[in-house]
Amino acid sequence: MADLLVVKAKLKDVVSDHNIAGDFAEELDKIVRDLVKKAAARADANGRRTVMAKDL
Repeated sequence: MADLLVVKAKLKDVVSDHNIAGDFAEELDKIVRDLVKKAAARADANGRRTVMAKDL
């Protein structure tokens, strides 16, 4: 897989009282990539080349 969009080291900062499984970041990365692709498609559908928060 390409470089992760999700920073593994930063995940621990979010849930400092829990452990993070080795495969968690990779699965989260898949979800994030899917969200970004869907947001880009929505921007396209609205005639924009800029993806905005409202596209999520």
